[in-house]
Amino acid sequence: MKPIRKAVFPVGGLGTRFLPATKALPKEMLPVVDKPLIEYAVEEARAAGIEEFVFVTSRGKTAIQNHFDSHLELEYALREKGRDSELSAITNAVGAPGQFAYVRQMEPLGLGHAVWTARNFIGNEPFAVLLADDLISGEPGALSEMSEVHNEYGGNVIALMEVAPAETARYGVVAPGTDDGRVVEVLDLVEKPDPAEAPSNLAIVGRYILQPEVLDFLALGETGAGGEIQLTDSMARLIGGAPFSGVRISGTRYDCGTKIGFLEANVAFALERDDLGGDIFARLEQVLESHRPDA
Repeated sequence: MKPIRKAVFPVGGLGTRFLPATKALPKEMLPVVDKPLIEYAVEEARAAGIEEFVFVTSRGKTAIQNHFDSHLELEYALREKGRDSELSAITNAVGAPGQFAYVRQMEPLGLGHAVWTARNFIGNEPFAVLLADDLISGEPGALSEMSEVHNEYGGNVIALMEVAPAETARYGVVAPGTDDGRVVEVLDLVEKPDPAEAPSNLAIVGRYILQPEVLDFLALGETGAGGEIQLTDSMARLIGGAPFSGVRISGTRYDCGTKIGFLEANVAFALERDDLGGDIFARLEQVLESHRPDA
C-alpha cells in the first residue's frame, strides 16, 4: 500500500461571497485571527505526512505563492529587532525548494476539473485533496485521522460529518453500508440531493484521499450538478473497484466559505489562544450586552 505523499489544494475560485474583500485578495488568504486559511490546510497536511504540495490556482492568486516563499527583507528586519516569535511564524510556512508547485486552472469548471488539472503532478500515486475553506480544528487533524483509516483499509477515504436532513442539498452525501460509529462503508455518493431523496445525512467534508484512477473518470469531462465537472461524480465511479471508506471526523468543522462560518471560526480560534482567549471573551460579553434588543 503506497503512503500518501502528495496533496492538492484547489484555490482557483473567485471568492465572490466575500466581495469586496476578495477583489484583490484570494479568499484562501483571508486570516482566521492572524493566519490565512490556506496555511491552516497546509499545516494539517504536513502533520499527516504530506511531502509534496500542489496548488491549483487562477489569475490573481500570486499572493498564495508569495506567502509560502521567503521574504528576505522582512526576515532580516525581524531578526535584527530580536522578534523571534514573528520570525518563526513567517519562516515556518516556507517549504523546501521544489516542495510546492502551482498549476493554473484556466476556466472555473468545477472541483473535479481543478483536481484533474493537477494530474501531471499526481502521477500514479494516491493523493489527498484539501479544501481550505473547510477549516477543521482538533488534534489529531482530519487528514491524519483519514490516513490512519487508509493505512488500515486502503482504497479511497473521505471525511464525513452529520448534518441536519434539511441541509443535504448543500453537500455531497453518502449512502452508507457497514458503520462502526467512526468508519463508514461508502456504497454510493450523491451530489447535493434533495432532502426527500438523500440516502443519509452523512455529508462529505472537504478532505479526500483518492486513488489515481479517479483521474481517468475526470478526464471524460462529464458535467453534473450546476453544470460543473463534479469530483463527487467521479469518486462514485470508483466504488466497487477498491475499498471506499468515510471517516466521521472528530474535530470541529467551520464553513469558511460563508461569512457566518468565517466569523464563527475567528471567534472560536481566538478563544482557544492563550494570548487572546480571556480578552476576547470579555470583549464579546461587552459587544453582546450592547447589542441586546432591549439595550
